[in-house]
Amino acid sequence: MMLRTGLRLWTVNAVCSGVRASRRFRSASDKVYDSIDEAVKDIPSDSTLLVGGFGLCGTPQALIEGLQKQGAKNLTVVSNNAGVDDWGLGLLLQSRQIKRMISSYVGENKTFEKQYLTGELEVELTPQGTLAERIRAGGAGIPAFYTPTAYGTVIQEGSFPIKYGKGGEGEPQILSEGREVRDFNGRQYILEPAITGDFALVKAYQADTRGNLRFKGTARNFNPACAKAGKITIAEVEEIVPAGTMKPEDVHLPGVYVQRVVCPPKYEKKIERRTVAQKQGFSGDEPEQPKDPISLGTRERIVRRAALEFEDGMYVNLGIGMPTLASNYLPKSMHIELQSENGLLGMGPYPPEELVDADLINAGKETVSYLPSSSIFSSDESFAMIRGGHMHLTILGALQVAPNGDLANWIIPKKMVKGMGGAMDLVSSGSRVVVTMEHTAKGGAHKILENCSLPLTGKGVVNRIITELAVFDIDYKNNEMVLIELAPGITHDEVQAKTGCTFRIADDLKTMSFAGCF
Repeated sequence: MMLRTGLRLWTVNAVCSGVRASRRFRSASDKVYDSIDEAVKDIPSDSTLLVGGFGLCGTPQALIEGLQKQGAKNLTVVSNNAGVDDWGLGLLLQSRQIKRMISSYVGENKTFEKQYLTGELEVELTPQGTLAERIRAGGAGIPAFYTPTAYGTVIQEGSFPIKYGKGGEGEPQILSEGREVRDFNGRQYILEPAITGDFALVKAYQADTRGNLRFKGTARNFNPACAKAGKITIAEVEEIVPAGTMKPEDVHLPGVYVQRVVCPPKYEKKIERRTVAQKQGFSGDEPEQPKDPISLGTRERIVRRAALEFEDGMYVNLGIGMPTLASNYLPKSMHIELQSENGLLGMGPYPPEELVDADLINAGKETVSYLPSSSIFSSDESFAMIRGGHMHLTILGALQVAPNGDLANWIIPKKMVKGMGGAMDLVSSGSRVVVTMEHTAKGGAHKILENCSLPLTGKGVVNRIITELAVFDIDYKNNEMVLIELAPGITHDEVQAKTGCTFRIADDLKTMSFAGCF
Protein backbone atom coordinates (compact mmCIF):
# COMPACT_ATOMS: atom_id res chain seq x y z
CA MET A 1 0.00 0.00 0.00
CA MET A 2 1.31 3.45 -0.80
CA LEU A 3 0.44 7.08 -1.24
CA ARG A 4 1.94 9.59 -3.68
CA THR A 5 2.33 13.33 -3.41
CA GLY A 6 3.93 15.87 -5.73
CA LEU A 7 7.36 17.43 -5.89
CA ARG A 8 8.77 18.45 -2.52
CA LEU A 9 11.65 20.88 -2.03
CA TRP A 10 14.14 20.26 0.77
CA THR A 11 16.54 22.98 1.95
CA VAL A 12 19.70 21.84 3.72
CA ASN A 13 22.30 24.08 5.34
CA ALA A 14 25.74 23.22 3.99
CA VAL A 15 28.63 22.59 6.38
CA CYS A 16 31.81 24.20 5.12
CA SER A 17 33.19 26.05 8.13
CA GLY A 18 36.86 25.73 8.85
CA VAL A 19 37.87 25.14 5.25
CA ARG A 20 36.84 28.35 3.49
CA ALA A 21 39.33 31.15 3.09
CA SER A 22 39.41 34.29 1.03
CA ARG A 23 42.19 33.98 -1.53
CA ARG A 24 43.66 36.04 -4.34
CA PHE A 25 46.07 33.37 -5.58
CA ARG A 26 45.38 29.66 -6.01
CA SER A 27 48.03 26.95 -5.75
CA ALA A 28 47.78 23.81 -7.92
CA SER A 29 46.91 21.74 -4.85
CA ASP A 30 44.16 24.08 -3.69
CA LYS A 31 40.87 22.44 -4.77
CA VAL A 32 38.33 24.29 -2.58
CA TYR A 33 36.54 27.13 -4.36
CA ASP A 34 34.75 29.93 -2.56
CA SER A 35 31.65 30.08 -4.73
CA ILE A 36 29.70 28.38 -7.46
CA ASP A 37 30.33 31.37 -9.74
CA GLU A 38 34.09 31.02 -9.31
CA ALA A 39 33.98 27.26 -9.93
CA VAL A 40 32.18 27.49 -13.30
CA LYS A 41 33.35 30.85 -14.63
CA ASP A 42 35.86 29.41 -17.16
CA ILE A 43 33.55 26.82 -18.77
CA PRO A 44 33.47 28.04 -22.38
CA SER A 45 30.74 27.76 -24.97
CA ASP A 46 30.92 24.67 -27.23
CA SER A 47 32.17 22.53 -24.33
CA THR A 48 31.23 18.89 -23.71
CA LEU A 49 29.92 18.45 -20.17
CA LEU A 50 29.39 15.23 -18.22
CA VAL A 51 26.68 15.79 -15.62
CA GLY A 52 25.88 13.35 -12.81
CA GLY A 53 22.47 12.53 -11.42
CA PHE A 54 19.51 10.23 -11.97
CA GLY A 55 16.18 12.00 -12.25
CA LEU A 56 16.51 14.69 -9.59
CA CYS A 57 18.65 12.55 -7.26
CA GLY A 58 22.33 13.41 -7.06
CA THR A 59 21.97 16.30 -9.48
CA PRO A 60 24.56 19.14 -9.14
CA GLN A 61 21.78 21.72 -8.99
CA ALA A 62 23.83 24.69 -7.78
CA LEU A 63 26.47 24.15 -10.49
CA ILE A 64 23.75 23.97 -13.14
CA GLU A 65 22.19 27.20 -11.86
CA GLY A 66 25.64 28.80 -11.84
CA LEU A 67 26.26 27.73 -15.43
CA GLN A 68 22.86 29.10 -16.48
CA LYS A 69 23.87 32.43 -14.93
CA GLN A 70 27.34 32.26 -16.53
CA GLY A 71 25.78 31.87 -19.98
CA ALA A 72 27.96 29.34 -21.85
CA LYS A 73 26.11 28.16 -24.98
CA ASN A 74 26.16 25.45 -27.65
CA LEU A 75 26.92 22.86 -25.02
CA THR A 76 27.00 19.12 -25.59
CA VAL A 77 25.71 17.57 -22.37
CA VAL A 78 26.11 13.91 -21.47
CA SER A 79 23.72 12.88 -18.71
CA ASN A 80 21.30 10.04 -18.07
CA ASN A 81 18.37 12.45 -18.32
CA ALA A 82 17.67 16.18 -18.08
CA GLY A 83 15.72 16.47 -14.84
CA VAL A 84 12.33 18.14 -15.18
CA ASP A 85 11.33 21.35 -16.95
CA ASP A 86 12.25 23.71 -14.10
CA TRP A 87 14.92 21.71 -12.27
CA GLY A 88 18.25 20.17 -13.12
CA LEU A 89 19.37 20.34 -16.74
CA GLY A 90 15.85 21.42 -17.66
CA LEU A 91 17.01 24.93 -16.72
CA LEU A 92 19.72 24.91 -19.40
CA LEU A 93 17.23 23.57 -21.94
CA GLN A 94 14.85 26.41 -21.14
CA SER A 95 17.61 28.98 -21.61
CA ARG A 96 18.63 27.32 -24.92
CA GLN A 97 22.21 26.76 -23.79
CA ILE A 98 22.34 23.09 -24.81
CA LYS A 99 22.96 22.14 -28.44
CA ARG A 100 23.06 18.34 -28.02
CA MET A 101 21.98 15.92 -25.29
CA ILE A 102 23.47 12.41 -25.06
CA SER A 103 21.04 10.60 -22.75
CA SER A 104 19.12 7.40 -22.18
CA TYR A 105 15.86 8.86 -20.95
CA VAL A 106 13.68 11.85 -21.76
CA GLY A 107 11.04 10.94 -19.20
CA GLU A 108 8.65 13.60 -18.00
CA ASN A 109 10.67 16.60 -19.23
CA LYS A 110 8.26 18.16 -21.73
CA THR A 111 10.79 20.83 -22.76
CA PHE A 112 13.32 18.12 -23.64
CA GLU A 113 10.79 16.17 -25.72
CA LYS A 114 9.37 19.25 -27.46
CA GLN A 115 12.75 20.72 -28.42
CA TYR A 116 13.82 17.38 -29.88
CA LEU A 117 10.62 16.76 -31.86
CA THR A 118 10.59 20.32 -33.26
CA GLY A 119 14.22 20.29 -34.39
CA GLU A 120 15.60 22.72 -31.79
CA LEU A 121 17.74 20.16 -29.98
CA GLU A 122 20.06 17.38 -31.09
CA VAL A 123 19.44 14.21 -29.08
CA GLU A 124 21.57 11.08 -29.16
CA LEU A 125 19.59 8.44 -27.28
CA THR A 126 21.79 5.71 -25.81
CA PRO A 127 20.89 2.69 -23.65
CA GLN A 128 21.46 3.54 -20.00
CA GLY A 129 23.96 0.79 -19.30
CA THR A 130 25.83 1.52 -22.50
CA LEU A 131 25.92 5.21 -21.56
CA ALA A 132 27.32 4.39 -18.12
CA GLU A 133 29.95 2.11 -19.62
CA ARG A 134 30.90 4.57 -22.36
CA ILE A 135 31.59 7.17 -19.67
CA ARG A 136 33.38 4.66 -17.43
CA ALA A 137 35.53 3.50 -20.36
CA GLY A 138 36.41 7.11 -21.18
CA GLY A 139 37.67 7.66 -17.66
CA ALA A 140 39.65 4.41 -17.78
CA GLY A 141 41.40 5.22 -21.05
CA ILE A 142 39.57 2.53 -23.05
CA PRO A 143 38.60 3.95 -26.47
CA ALA A 144 35.74 1.54 -27.24
CA PHE A 145 34.15 -1.75 -26.16
CA TYR A 146 31.78 -4.43 -27.45
CA THR A 147 28.37 -5.01 -25.87
CA PRO A 148 25.37 -7.20 -26.74
CA THR A 149 23.03 -4.35 -25.81
CA ALA A 150 20.97 -2.94 -28.70
CA TYR A 151 22.03 -5.48 -31.32
CA GLY A 152 19.27 -5.63 -33.96
CA THR A 153 17.86 -2.22 -33.01
CA VAL A 154 18.15 1.25 -34.53
CA ILE A 155 21.11 1.89 -32.23
CA GLN A 156 23.07 -0.79 -34.10
CA GLU A 157 21.56 -0.13 -37.53
CA GLY A 158 21.88 3.67 -37.45
CA SER A 159 19.86 6.26 -39.39
CA PHE A 160 17.83 7.20 -36.31
CA PRO A 161 17.03 10.94 -36.13
CA ILE A 162 19.39 12.92 -33.91
CA LYS A 163 18.04 16.23 -35.19
CA TYR A 164 14.74 16.81 -36.94
CA GLY A 165 14.10 19.59 -39.44
CA LYS A 166 12.83 22.93 -38.19
CA GLY A 167 9.39 22.51 -36.65
CA GLY A 168 9.77 18.73 -36.96
CA GLU A 169 8.96 18.93 -40.66
CA GLY A 170 10.74 17.36 -43.60
CA GLU A 171 13.66 14.97 -43.52
CA PRO A 172 15.85 14.72 -40.37
CA GLN A 173 18.95 16.91 -40.59
CA ILE A 174 21.25 14.59 -38.61
CA LEU A 175 21.02 10.78 -38.44
CA SER A 176 22.81 8.41 -36.09
CA GLU A 177 25.68 6.29 -37.35
CA GLY A 178 25.47 2.51 -37.37
CA ARG A 179 27.65 0.35 -35.13
CA GLU A 180 30.25 -2.22 -36.10
CA VAL A 181 29.06 -5.78 -35.33
CA ARG A 182 31.28 -8.68 -34.30
CA ASP A 183 30.60 -12.29 -33.34
CA PHE A 184 32.02 -13.60 -30.08
CA ASN A 185 31.30 -17.27 -29.30
CA GLY A 186 28.21 -17.30 -31.48
CA ARG A 187 26.67 -14.13 -30.05
CA GLN A 188 26.46 -10.74 -31.75
CA TYR A 189 28.03 -7.64 -30.14
CA ILE A 190 28.20 -4.02 -31.25
CA LEU A 191 31.13 -1.62 -30.86
CA GLU A 192 30.46 1.45 -28.70
CA PRO A 193 32.89 4.40 -28.43
CA ALA A 194 33.97 5.81 -25.07
CA ILE A 195 32.88 9.26 -23.91
CA THR A 196 34.99 11.92 -22.21
CA GLY A 197 34.18 15.52 -21.37
CA ASP A 198 35.90 18.88 -21.15
CA PHE A 199 34.24 19.36 -17.76
CA ALA A 200 32.31 17.10 -15.39
CA LEU A 201 29.74 18.50 -12.96
CA VAL A 202 29.03 16.07 -10.13
CA LYS A 203 27.24 16.05 -6.79
CA ALA A 204 28.56 14.36 -3.65
CA TYR A 205 27.56 14.41 -0.02
CA GLN A 206 30.99 15.05 1.46
CA ALA A 207 34.45 16.08 0.24
CA ASP A 208 37.73 16.70 1.94
CA THR A 209 40.08 19.47 0.91
CA ARG A 210 42.04 17.08 -1.33
CA GLY A 211 38.95 16.22 -3.39
CA ASN A 212 38.18 12.79 -1.97
CA LEU A 213 34.42 12.25 -2.20
CA ARG A 214 31.68 10.33 -0.41
CA PHE A 215 28.17 9.90 -1.78
CA LYS A 216 24.89 9.41 0.04
CA GLY A 217 22.36 6.74 -0.91
CA THR A 218 21.39 6.38 -4.55
CA ALA A 219 22.66 9.90 -5.25
CA ARG A 220 25.87 8.10 -6.28
CA ASN A 221 24.41 6.86 -9.62
CA PHE A 222 26.31 8.39 -12.61
CA ASN A 223 28.43 10.76 -10.53
CA PRO A 224 31.59 8.63 -10.04
CA ALA A 225 31.82 7.66 -13.72
CA CYS A 226 31.29 11.27 -14.84
CA ALA A 227 33.96 12.49 -12.43
CA LYS A 228 36.50 10.03 -13.81
CA ALA A 229 35.86 10.95 -17.46
CA GLY A 230 36.05 14.74 -17.14
CA LYS A 231 39.25 16.62 -17.92
CA ILE A 232 38.24 19.07 -15.18
CA THR A 233 35.80 17.74 -12.59
CA ILE A 234 33.88 20.12 -10.37
CA ALA A 235 32.25 18.55 -7.33
CA GLU A 236 29.35 20.27 -5.59
CA VAL A 237 29.07 18.97 -2.03
CA GLU A 238 27.03 19.47 1.12
CA GLU A 239 30.00 19.28 3.46
CA ILE A 240 33.75 19.88 3.21
CA VAL A 241 36.03 18.44 5.88
CA PRO A 242 39.79 18.75 6.40
CA ALA A 243 42.04 16.21 4.71
CA GLY A 244 42.52 13.20 6.97
CA THR A 245 38.98 13.32 8.36
CA MET A 246 37.80 10.47 6.10
CA LYS A 247 39.22 7.02 6.66
CA PRO A 248 40.81 5.77 3.43
CA GLU A 249 38.39 2.84 3.24
CA ASP A 250 35.43 5.25 3.46
CA VAL A 251 36.42 7.22 0.34
CA HIS A 252 34.05 6.42 -2.54
CA LEU A 253 35.95 8.41 -5.19
CA PRO A 254 39.66 9.28 -4.85
CA GLY A 255 40.61 12.93 -5.17
CA VAL A 256 42.81 12.26 -8.20
CA TYR A 257 39.65 12.51 -10.29
CA VAL A 258 38.50 15.84 -8.80
CA GLN A 259 40.02 19.24 -9.57
CA ARG A 260 37.53 21.59 -7.88
CA VAL A 261 35.30 21.32 -4.82
CA VAL A 262 32.61 23.84 -3.94
CA CYS A 263 30.07 23.93 -1.14
CA PRO A 264 27.09 26.28 -1.63
CA PRO A 265 25.83 28.05 1.51
CA LYS A 266 22.57 26.11 1.36
CA TYR A 267 21.48 23.09 -0.56
CA GLU A 268 18.09 22.35 -2.09
CA LYS A 269 16.74 18.98 -3.17
CA LYS A 270 13.57 17.99 -4.97
CA ILE A 271 11.82 14.64 -4.90
CA GLU A 272 10.32 13.76 -8.26
CA ARG A 273 7.94 11.06 -7.02
CA ARG A 274 7.50 11.26 -3.30
CA THR A 275 5.96 7.88 -2.55
CA VAL A 276 5.16 6.75 0.99
CA ALA A 277 3.57 3.72 2.59
CA GLN A 278 0.41 3.87 4.59
CA LYS A 279 1.27 3.35 8.23
CA GLN A 280 -0.02 -0.19 8.46
CA GLY A 281 1.65 -1.16 5.20
CA PHE A 282 5.33 -0.44 5.76
CA SER A 283 6.19 -3.87 7.15
CA GLY A 284 4.37 -5.64 4.33
CA ASP A 285 3.01 -8.07 6.95
CA GLU A 286 -0.63 -7.01 7.15
CA PRO A 287 -2.88 -9.98 6.40
CA GLU A 288 -4.94 -9.98 3.23
CA GLN A 289 -7.99 -12.13 2.67
CA PRO A 290 -7.82 -14.29 -0.50
CA LYS A 291 -9.67 -12.74 -3.42
CA ASP A 292 -11.94 -14.15 -6.08
CA PRO A 293 -10.02 -13.93 -9.42
CA ILE A 294 -13.19 -12.86 -11.22
CA SER A 295 -13.30 -9.72 -9.06
CA LEU A 296 -9.83 -8.53 -10.06
CA GLY A 297 -9.41 -5.47 -12.29
CA THR A 298 -7.26 -5.59 -15.40
CA ARG A 299 -4.03 -4.30 -13.90
CA GLU A 300 -4.38 -6.22 -10.63
CA ARG A 301 -4.92 -9.43 -12.57
CA ILE A 302 -1.68 -8.88 -14.50
CA VAL A 303 0.27 -7.90 -11.40
CA ARG A 304 -0.90 -10.86 -9.31
CA ARG A 305 -0.12 -13.31 -12.10
CA ALA A 306 3.35 -11.77 -12.56
CA ALA A 307 4.04 -12.34 -8.86
CA LEU A 308 3.95 -16.09 -9.51
CA GLU A 309 7.12 -15.75 -11.62
CA PHE A 310 9.27 -15.20 -8.53
CA GLU A 311 11.30 -18.02 -7.01
CA ASP A 312 13.07 -18.02 -3.67
CA GLY A 313 16.61 -16.62 -3.84
CA MET A 314 16.19 -14.80 -7.13
CA TYR A 315 17.89 -11.52 -8.01
CA VAL A 316 15.24 -9.58 -9.93
CA ASN A 317 14.90 -6.29 -11.83
CA LEU A 318 11.37 -4.92 -12.07
CA GLY A 319 10.36 -2.25 -14.56
CA ILE A 320 8.35 0.87 -13.78
CA GLY A 321 4.59 0.49 -13.17
CA MET A 322 2.91 -2.90 -13.00
CA PRO A 323 6.14 -4.93 -12.71
CA THR A 324 7.15 -3.04 -9.56
CA LEU A 325 3.77 -3.76 -7.95
CA ALA A 326 4.22 -7.51 -8.39
CA SER A 327 6.61 -7.64 -5.44
CA ASN A 328 3.71 -6.68 -3.14
CA TYR A 329 2.35 -10.21 -3.48
CA LEU A 330 5.40 -12.23 -2.47
CA PRO A 331 4.67 -15.10 -0.05
CA LYS A 332 6.12 -14.46 3.40
CA SER A 333 8.29 -17.55 3.08
CA MET A 334 9.98 -16.32 -0.11
CA HIS A 335 12.98 -14.00 -0.25
CA ILE A 336 14.16 -12.24 -3.41
CA GLU A 337 16.58 -9.37 -3.94
CA LEU A 338 15.20 -6.49 -6.02
CA GLN A 339 17.75 -4.58 -8.06
CA SER A 340 17.20 -0.99 -9.15
CA GLU A 341 19.46 0.05 -12.03
CA ASN A 342 20.24 3.44 -10.47
CA GLY A 343 22.42 1.61 -7.96
CA LEU A 344 20.48 -0.28 -5.27
CA LEU A 345 20.37 -4.03 -4.60
CA GLY A 346 18.00 -5.19 -1.87
CA MET A 347 15.33 -2.55 -2.41
CA GLY A 348 12.69 -2.38 0.32
CA PRO A 349 9.12 -1.10 0.39
CA TYR A 350 7.98 2.51 0.18
CA PRO A 351 9.00 4.29 3.41
CA PRO A 352 6.72 5.84 6.00
CA GLU A 353 6.45 9.63 5.98
CA GLU A 354 9.13 10.18 8.59
CA LEU A 355 11.76 8.11 6.73
CA VAL A 356 11.44 9.69 3.28
CA ASP A 357 14.91 10.52 1.93
CA ALA A 358 15.53 12.53 -1.25
CA ASP A 359 18.78 10.58 -1.68
CA LEU A 360 17.11 7.17 -1.74
CA ILE A 361 14.99 6.45 -4.83
CA ASN A 362 14.32 3.62 -7.25
CA ALA A 363 14.62 3.59 -11.04
CA GLY A 364 11.07 4.96 -11.28
CA LYS A 365 12.22 8.05 -9.28
CA GLU A 366 10.07 6.94 -6.32
CA THR A 367 11.27 7.21 -2.73
CA VAL A 368 12.04 3.77 -1.28
CA SER A 369 13.66 2.06 1.68
CA TYR A 370 16.32 -0.63 1.77
CA LEU A 371 16.61 -4.01 3.49
CA PRO A 372 19.29 -5.17 5.97
CA SER A 373 21.02 -7.10 3.16
CA SER A 374 21.13 -4.12 0.79
CA SER A 375 24.08 -2.57 -1.03
CA ILE A 376 24.45 0.71 -2.94
CA PHE A 377 26.77 1.33 -5.87
CA SER A 378 27.26 3.40 -9.01
CA SER A 379 25.30 3.11 -12.26
CA ASP A 380 28.20 1.52 -14.16
CA GLU A 381 28.51 -1.13 -11.44
CA SER A 382 24.76 -1.69 -11.58
CA PHE A 383 24.82 -2.42 -15.29
CA ALA A 384 27.87 -4.65 -14.92
CA MET A 385 25.59 -6.85 -12.79
CA ILE A 386 22.92 -6.73 -15.48
CA ARG A 387 25.11 -7.11 -18.56
CA GLY A 388 27.13 -9.84 -16.85
CA GLY A 389 24.02 -12.01 -16.49
CA HIS A 390 23.82 -11.89 -12.69
CA MET A 391 20.09 -11.05 -12.62
CA HIS A 392 17.81 -14.09 -12.78
CA LEU A 393 14.63 -12.36 -13.92
CA THR A 394 13.54 -9.13 -15.60
CA ILE A 395 9.87 -8.10 -15.70
CA LEU A 396 8.96 -5.05 -17.77
CA GLY A 397 6.17 -3.49 -19.82
CA ALA A 398 5.79 -3.24 -23.59
CA LEU A 399 4.11 -1.32 -26.38
CA GLN A 400 4.41 -4.25 -28.79
CA VAL A 401 5.64 -7.86 -28.74
CA ALA A 402 6.05 -10.33 -31.62
CA PRO A 403 5.91 -14.16 -31.57
CA ASN A 404 9.64 -14.28 -32.40
CA GLY A 405 10.40 -12.58 -29.07
CA ASP A 406 10.98 -9.08 -30.44
CA LEU A 407 10.07 -6.29 -28.03
CA ALA A 408 9.29 -2.57 -28.54
CA ASN A 409 8.64 -0.32 -25.55
CA TRP A 410 10.53 2.97 -25.76
CA ILE A 411 9.33 5.28 -28.51
CA ILE A 412 6.53 6.15 -30.93
CA PRO A 413 8.41 8.12 -33.63
CA LYS A 414 7.46 11.82 -33.86
CA LYS A 415 4.77 11.35 -31.17
CA MET A 416 6.20 10.04 -27.90
CA VAL A 417 9.85 9.96 -26.94
CA LYS A 418 10.52 8.56 -23.47
CA GLY A 419 13.84 6.94 -24.25
CA MET A 420 14.95 3.37 -23.68
CA GLY A 421 16.43 3.91 -20.22
CA GLY A 422 17.88 0.61 -19.04
CA ALA A 423 15.44 -1.63 -20.94
CA MET A 424 17.77 -2.47 -23.84
CA ASP A 425 20.50 -3.53 -21.41
CA LEU A 426 18.11 -5.62 -19.31
CA VAL A 427 16.55 -7.58 -22.16
CA SER A 428 19.91 -8.32 -23.84
CA SER A 429 21.56 -9.58 -20.65
CA GLY A 430 20.58 -13.23 -21.04
CA SER A 431 18.29 -13.23 -17.99
CA ARG A 432 14.71 -14.49 -18.25
CA VAL A 433 12.49 -11.71 -19.64
CA VAL A 434 8.78 -11.55 -18.78
CA VAL A 435 6.56 -8.89 -20.35
CA THR A 436 3.51 -7.60 -18.49
CA MET A 437 1.00 -5.53 -20.45
CA GLU A 438 -2.66 -5.05 -21.26
CA HIS A 439 -3.59 -7.31 -24.15
CA THR A 440 -4.69 -4.50 -26.49
CA ALA A 441 -4.07 -0.76 -26.77
CA LYS A 442 -6.76 1.89 -26.47
CA GLY A 443 -9.37 1.40 -29.15
CA GLY A 444 -8.61 -2.32 -29.33
CA ALA A 445 -5.43 -2.07 -31.44
CA HIS A 446 -3.28 -5.19 -31.29
CA LYS A 447 -0.14 -5.10 -29.15
CA ILE A 448 0.90 -8.69 -29.86
CA LEU A 449 1.73 -8.59 -33.59
CA GLU A 450 3.30 -10.78 -36.23
CA ASN A 451 6.05 -8.14 -36.47
CA CYS A 452 6.65 -5.10 -34.28
CA SER A 453 6.05 -1.89 -36.21
CA LEU A 454 7.77 0.33 -33.64
CA PRO A 455 11.55 0.61 -33.14
CA LEU A 456 12.77 -2.43 -31.23
CA THR A 457 14.07 -2.53 -27.67
CA GLY A 458 15.44 -6.01 -28.20
CA LYS A 459 15.47 -8.67 -30.91
CA GLY A 460 14.41 -12.17 -29.88
CA VAL A 461 14.59 -11.45 -26.16
CA VAL A 462 11.14 -12.17 -24.61
CA ASN A 463 10.48 -15.47 -22.84
CA ARG A 464 6.93 -14.96 -21.54
CA ILE A 465 4.01 -12.54 -22.06
CA ILE A 466 1.44 -11.97 -19.31
CA THR A 467 -1.77 -10.05 -20.05
CA GLU A 468 -5.14 -9.83 -18.32
CA LEU A 469 -6.46 -12.45 -20.76
CA ALA A 470 -3.70 -14.99 -21.18
CA VAL A 471 -0.12 -16.13 -20.72
CA PHE A 472 2.08 -16.97 -23.73
CA ASP A 473 5.53 -18.52 -23.92
CA ILE A 474 7.97 -17.89 -26.76
CA ASP A 475 9.29 -21.25 -27.94
CA TYR A 476 12.61 -20.43 -29.64
CA LYS A 477 13.35 -24.07 -30.43
CA ASN A 478 10.22 -24.44 -32.58
CA ASN A 479 9.95 -20.75 -33.61
CA GLU A 480 6.42 -20.26 -32.28
CA MET A 481 4.36 -18.53 -29.61
CA VAL A 482 2.41 -20.86 -27.34
CA LEU A 483 -0.74 -20.09 -25.35
CA ILE A 484 -0.16 -21.79 -21.99
CA GLU A 485 -2.82 -20.17 -19.74
CA LEU A 486 -6.24 -18.58 -20.14
CA ALA A 487 -7.82 -16.22 -17.61
CA PRO A 488 -11.01 -17.48 -15.91
CA GLY A 489 -14.05 -16.92 -18.13
CA ILE A 490 -11.95 -16.13 -21.23
CA THR A 491 -12.13 -18.26 -24.36
CA HIS A 492 -9.50 -19.12 -26.95
CA ASP A 493 -11.56 -17.38 -29.64
CA GLU A 494 -11.65 -14.14 -27.65
CA VAL A 495 -7.86 -14.22 -27.20
CA GLN A 496 -7.32 -14.97 -30.88
CA ALA A 497 -9.54 -12.04 -31.93
CA LYS A 498 -7.47 -9.66 -29.77
CA THR A 499 -4.08 -11.03 -30.87
CA GLY A 500 -2.53 -9.88 -34.12
CA CYS A 501 -0.62 -13.09 -34.90
CA THR A 502 -1.06 -16.83 -34.91
CA PHE A 503 -0.14 -18.99 -31.95
CA ARG A 504 -0.28 -22.60 -30.86
CA ILE A 505 -2.42 -23.79 -27.95
CA ALA A 506 -0.50 -25.88 -25.44
CA ASP A 507 -1.64 -29.46 -25.03
CA ASP A 508 -1.84 -28.88 -21.27
CA LEU A 509 -3.54 -25.46 -21.42
CA LYS A 510 -4.19 -24.21 -17.88
CA THR A 511 -6.39 -21.63 -16.20
CA MET A 512 -4.43 -18.62 -14.97
CA SER A 513 -3.67 -18.49 -11.26
CA PHE A 514 -3.10 -15.31 -9.29
CA ALA A 515 -1.09 -14.57 -6.15
CA GLY A 516 -3.34 -14.12 -3.11
CA CYS A 517 -6.44 -15.58 -4.79
CA PHE A 518 -8.42 -18.74 -4.16
